Amino acid sequence: MIAQPPGGIMYDAIFFDLDGTLIDTERLAVQTGAAAFAAFGHQDSEDLLMRLIGVDQPTSARLIAEACPGIDAVALRQHWNAGFDDALAHEVPMKPGARELVQDLARQHPLALVTSSGRAAALDKLTRSGLMASFRAIIAREDVTQPKPAPEPYLLAASRLGARAERCLVFEDSEPGAEAAHAAGMRVVQVADLLPPTGRFAHHVAADLRSGAAWAGLAV
Repeated sequence: MIAQPPGGIMYDAIFFDLDGTLIDTERLAVQTGAAAFAAFGHQDSEDLLMRLIGVDQPTSARLIAEACPGIDAVALRQHWNAGFDDALAHEVPMKPGARELVQDLARQHPLALVTSSGRAAALDKLTRSGLMASFRAIIAREDVTQPKPAPEPYLLAASRLGARAERCLVFEDSEPGAEAAHAAGMRVVQVADLLPPTGRFAHHVAADLRSGAAWAGLAV
């Protein structure tokens, strides 16, 4: 991990991940997951829920089956999804300073959203959070053949905005996301979420978006 800020670099474009970086969805998923497990008789699910963060669906199902033998995994997931969707319908929880930072930066730089979420879900969150107009490009799961941690999503974003990869700045929270941006040859600020980042693929690990932006030399 590079300890020094970039010092005077001019960015062609700035890219943001969505879930866990701009939207506080990981925390919401843990909260609604705990309620779902409790409804199925498993009150102490905190450790399991933390292990489920960022893993794919097949791995998640295996971990749940190992930790809760005999549980109806399909019914659990339906209950969990319904609770999550209901909570998100009432409010899109933003990460601290996310809305203001994105809106500030959009006045100075081309921005793109690069997410592993489906396009419909991403557009819904952006619309209801008031961030849609800030992004010139949106790269969703359907747009790539190799999602994060492969570099394809970020390279596609750079291509869409006519930017050189080495002159792009990326804000990510997850290890797969940071790995994807790093592999694309971009400068990576990894922002802490529920799981502490290792920083293996980051040029800087930040406590929050604003401090990460300050390290990167952005005037906000």
